[in-house]
Parts: sequence; structure tokens; C-alpha cells
Amino acid sequence: CATRCGPQSPPWRLWLGHPRALPAAAVSLEVLASVLRLAWLSSELAAACWRAASLEALWASPLARDEAPGWPVPSSAARLRAVIRRSRMRLPRTPLISSPAIRCTRLGLLGVSTGTGRGSLLPALALVGAGSCLLARSFVGGSLGVSTGTGRVDQVARAFFGGPPSGRDTPIPDAPAPDGTHFLTGNPMYPPWPAGMEEAMFGMGCFWCSENLYMAKEGVYSSQVGYTGGESINPSYQDVCTGMSGHNEVVRIVYDPKVITYGDLLKVFWERHDPTTKNQQGGDRGTQYRSGIYYYTEAQKQLAEATRDKYQAELEATKAAGGRKISTEIVPAPTFFYAEGYHQQYDAKPGSRRYCGLSPTGAKLPA
Repeated sequence: CATRCGPQSPPWRLWLGHPRALPAAAVSLEVLASVLRLAWLSSELAAACWRAASLEALWASPLARDEAPGWPVPSSAARLRAVIRRSRMRLPRTPLISSPAIRCTRLGLLGVSTGTGRGSLLPALALVGAGSCLLARSFVGGSLGVSTGTGRVDQVARAFFGGPPSGRDTPIPDAPAPDGTHFLTGNPMYPPWPAGMEEAMFGMGCFWCSENLYMAKEGVYSSQVGYTGGESINPSYQDVCTGMSGHNEVVRIVYDPKVITYGDLLKVFWERHDPTTKNQQGGDRGTQYRSGIYYYTEAQKQLAEATRDKYQAELEATKAAGGRKISTEIVPAPTFFYAEGYHQQYDAKPGSRRYCGLSPTGAKLPA
């Protein structure tokens, strides 16, 4: 080529003057087309993983359970099958590279040999597809495991989707107004509370249901539903429903201990939900539905642990929970973030859906 075009010719003229320039250009175009096909395939696999997470969010969403309370939640295996069905795609039928001139490069990249000089995408797609299925399986099964913010499921999800919701510096716009009042009692929704009042906080599944158990009891001054125990501040309902913020749906109860005691509140807590199903109450699944007692004083902690032990013994004696152990977390009360105004005292408001996802075991707390 140097002889043909001249030794001082620019590189592009040397290349164009080569007798194999056109075949090399054709091969380059074919390689480019193959790269584009692989990029398209990667985008399809990424979309499949996103649909997997969307399916999981839908199955765990309280909005879905409100519209169809009897809708069954699929098993983990059924979820994986649904993801595989929804992630099917048309595979390229053309070989990756068909030019014998770069056969060695092709075989070195794919690690396969057909003996014909024409390689297939199938081995590479099988490897990529297997990895994608495992990734999708991590998302689909995520709500059935423990999400502490450091587990494998959380790490995979954060690496793929960019991390949990970041929250915000100010309260959510839909939070109750600072001068808002309780729908039933007419008392304030924000502290300071009157002298002598105490606070209790419980997580026992859907906070509509749990607040409904307490808000009309004699001695309850006020109640609020909100989010606690997560990794961000001022989360919204949408943030919590992603399953990645780590928050729990809770009810905070402001009560007069001279009228109703903390022990009375705990009796309702243990008997009116299932404390043995981790991150689940009935059809509601996700970390926001975990069972939790968040104490404000050492006396509350001691009473919570004592009643837990009593209730566990009762479950074992009556076999009410099928041999399962209590999974309730008993920890100091984290910061309470108010939920949106339309969630507050939801069951008491006209037009509310009469829904309750709590699943009591049927066992009674011994005196």
C-alpha cells in the first residue's frame, strides 16, 4: 500500500489504497452491527429486570390490595415464571461475525467453535440470560427476605437502580397541617401533648388497620400514622412502597395511662395481628409491614419483652402459629415521620374502603 499510494501519504489514503480495504470495511460494519445487537439485547434484559421489580412492587402494593382485597399473592416460583414470560425477546438469528479473517478473535471472545467459521450468539446469550435470570430472581424474592439495608438483595437492587429513595429536608407536602386535629377526638395531631400523656408506637402491618384498633379507645388522646425505622428522612408513601427505604408503617398513640395502660395497648398489639410472619401481614408483603414495638421508656421495653415471652409460650401451647417464632422487633423509638393526611384516621372517614390485612393468630395473651 505504501508503494501504491506513496510513503508520505496520509494514513487514511494508505488504508483506502489497501487491496483489502473494502472487505475490512465490510467486516467492521458487521462488527458494529453485532455490537449494536448486543447493546439492544442488554437493554432488553435490563428492561426485563425492571419489569421484575415492577411486578414485585405491584404484588406488594397496598393500592393493589385495596382495589382487589382477595387478589392472591403469587408464590416466589410463580413470580420468577412470570418474569421469565415477560422477558422473552426475539434473538438475533445472524451470526456474530462471519468473516474468516477474524475468526480467531471471535472464538477468543466467545470461547466457542463451530468448525464452520460461523459463530452463533447462543452460547453468549445463554450466559447473559442466566445471569439476568439470577438478577431478576434477586428482585422477585426480595420482599420475602430480611431487608436491613446491608443484605445481598439490597446491595443488588441499589447497584442496579441507584439506591433507595433519598427523602427530603422538609416534611412531605401532604402531611397533616401543623394545626390539624384528630378526625375522631378533635385533639391536636402534633405535640406538645397535655401533661400526663404518654406515647406508644407499634408496627403491625397496614397502618390503616392498626390505627383503627386504637383510635376510638377510651383514654386515647390522639393517634397518628406514619413511617419510622428507615434510612432517609421525611419519606413519602411512594418512597416507602418501593421497599428500598427501610421504613415501617406505624401508628403512634398518645394516651392517658390513668385511663388505659401500656399493658392494655400491648394486649391489643399481640392479639390482633400475627407477630410470627416476618415482613408480612396476610396478603401485605414487604419490609413496611414488619411487626415492631418501638419503646419510649425502659419500663415500656421491659413490659414489651415480658409480654412477648408470655405470648410465645401461649403460641407454643396452643400451636396457633404452626410452630413459628415471634419475629417482632423491640427497639428504641426512632424518629416518627407523619404519613400523608389522607392516611390519618382513614377507616373513620366517610367513603373509606373497609379493608383490614391483619391476620391474628387467635391466641390470647395470658394475664
